[in-house]
Amino acid sequence: MTSTGTPGTPGTPGTPGGAGRWMPVTSVALGAAACAVLLLVGAFAGRPDAAVLGAGPVVAAAWHMLRRPAGPVRATLARGEDDVPGAGRLTGTLVVAVPPGAVAANVDVLRLHRPVTDVLVAVRGTRRLAVETRTVRTGPQEVATAHVQGVGPGAASVAEPTRPVTRRTVVLPPAGALPDVPLPPRLRGLTGAHPSPRPGEGGDLRDVHPWAPGDRLRRIDWRVTARRAPDLRELWVRREHALAEAVVVLVVDSRDDVGPDPITWRGSQSPRPQDATSLDRARQAASAVARAFLDRGDRVGLDDLGVRRRPLPPGGGRRQLDRIRHALALTHPEGEPATRLRPPRVPSGALVVLFSTFLDDEAAVVAEQSRRAGHRVVAVDVLPQVRTRHLGAREHIALRIVQVARADRLAALTDHDVELVTWREAPAVALQTLARRAQRRPGAGVPA
Repeated sequence: MTSTGTPGTPGTPGTPGGAGRWMPVTSVALGAAACAVLLLVGAFAGRPDAAVLGAGPVVAAAWHMLRRPAGPVRATLARGEDDVPGAGRLTGTLVVAVPPGAVAANVDVLRLHRPVTDVLVAVRGTRRLAVETRTVRTGPQEVATAHVQGVGPGAASVAEPTRPVTRRTVVLPPAGALPDVPLPPRLRGLTGAHPSPRPGEGGDLRDVHPWAPGDRLRRIDWRVTARRAPDLRELWVRREHALAEAVVVLVVDSRDDVGPDPITWRGSQSPRPQDATSLDRARQAASAVARAFLDRGDRVGLDDLGVRRRPLPPGGGRRQLDRIRHALALTHPEGEPATRLRPPRVPSGALVVLFSTFLDDEAAVVAEQSRRAGHRVVAVDVLPQVRTRHLGAREHIALRIVQVARADRLAALTDHDVELVTWREAPAVALQTLARRAQRRPGAGVPA
């Protein structure tokens, strides 16, 4: 935690984290009481040397207590000046305001109920402290929680600790760059970035054809016309392929949010803050895929398997990427999800990209149903690399059973012509390989 001092006045009334009662420090109070007893004993026993030894600390303690501040200590934790959500760096500004007479404040900073730092800072009026933390997680999370306690002159008195002040933020998933992505079997529209088999404008050369009503004069190929019809009785025009767009629907399975430690999968323990979970990987993967398609002029939508709410319809442009990233950041497990009776509704001929851990049959069933409906389906496995060194014999057996069932589930998806990508193992190369495959395969919609 870094700090910068600025002059100012105490916080305004109603600021969160106020505390107004000042109390003597226990050690100072006990020491003053002991010295007062020594002073009385020396006075009554006729021992001026003993009385002098006790008089000094008593006078000093009384002087500090008379000078102790009066008024509340206020603390607020606001947004940092250079806060950039999504960069893995969370910042905040802790504003500490003390009444006149206070000289310092003890600041205790925690994150996720774990102590981060405990420092004593000098404060005169108001001081702004910069709080910075690092995270590998995405979505709503805590930046920090601070407890502040004022310190009076000579550290003889302290204020009542303020109420905890907390700042929360939403970390957007980063949208990484992908060199190439697969396309759906059918393209839509008359504009876009991909050449379609239909005649139009903007794409590659389709053929040279005799002029017909509706052809533009600027499309006349005079060289071909001079070679085939020197008398100009017939004009020949160059025809091109139309540029079409792809429609992609991203389906995120937010029902599971598991980390690399299998012991935490049961839900009794939460994953460690320094471990990225499966939902973090799903958010990052979906953001990267969305950016890859939107940069090419395609339309991308978003749906969630874990909740019953209206999906984000397909759209294009930079603002659509911002909507998708924000919607992904807000996805999280919400209680016991209901069983889906049908797959999410997607436009005809769209590409479906499903992000899941495939620890149960729900996501696999949705992928198979979408493939039987004729869509090209890409299943992205977002389960993190599992750590097994600390597991006991029973945990190893349980994990092995889960892994065998999951492997069978993924093999069944491959048998149903669902293309599989593992995000933890060079996903860019896998997606580029799928992009090079023929878009139109015989028997579309029928398992190979």
